[in-house]
Amino acid sequence: MKRKNSPPSGNHNPMRLADFIKDAVVNLRNAGIDDAATDARILIGHALGLDRASLLSQSERALSPGEEIACRALLDQRKKGKPVSRITGVREFWGLPFGLNEATLDPRPDSETLIDAVTALWSSGWNDGKNERILDLGTGTGCLLLALLHERPNATGLGVDVSEDAVGQARENAATLGLRTRAAFQQSDWLNNVSGTFDIIVSNPPYIETETIGTLQPEVRLFDPARALDGGQDGLDPYRLLIPQLSRFLNPGGLVAFEIGLSQEKAVSTMLRHNKFTNIICRKDLGGIVRVVMGRISF
Repeated sequence: MKRKNSPPSGNHNPMRLADFIKDAVVNLRNAGIDDAATDARILIGHALGLDRASLLSQSERALSPGEEIACRALLDQRKKGKPVSRITGVREFWGLPFGLNEATLDPRPDSETLIDAVTALWSSGWNDGKNERILDLGTGTGCLLLALLHERPNATGLGVDVSEDAVGQARENAATLGLRTRAAFQQSDWLNNVSGTFDIIVSNPPYIETETIGTLQPEVRLFDPARALDGGQDGLDPYRLLIPQLSRFLNPGGLVAFEIGLSQEKAVSTMLRHNKFTNIICRKDLGGIVRVVMGRISF
């Protein structure tokens, strides 16, 4: 005797993609997520493997039960405060995709100020035609070094980080961006394992005061590695450690560019001047905060 097919268990009324996105935006907004519309589209697109244009062009299609489950899983993580970039594993920086892991700082738009400052010097003719060698201290994802190499086709560079996991992620990012032959990465506690000299040294060191880390936004406090944030009692410990050593690693006339925290420009500029750096330049981010301090070595 033939067995009849069993009816599907449970009822599922398929939702149109457009309606699902609308509901997701409302749910994220109710959870206190500021940019709920953008986050919902990114996460749903990531779960479905669709870019922004495809989300629009396929807005009338119905989602399968599996697709809804996949989307809701990512949206639930965001409602609990996990940053979108940590959920997707990718952050765009300087228009380039950078993979993340737990050992890397999440690159942020403020750090693009450093890239903008260095490229502005290049545009003015500084080191025109020279094949620079660049050192990135505390490289994390490699975003500073790789963005600069992307802008300077003849440059090469070395990125160092105390974390082997961060170094591994930076290497992956270099390969993804087609920069593996020009970018090397190695484990080093700051300058301990570095040899040779460079034309440019860049760094986004930890610069948050220890006692204020607990007041940072949850997306930062709970998901960025603590050692990439904690700059000591006044946030300046890494600058005190690094700046007196830099002259040994810079070619004559070489440039150093630091990202800094709020109101740290005077202290960092003074340290640079006391260590034979001249042509001190401070650059503000889009919020009007001085975010970068640069200087050139004079021998």
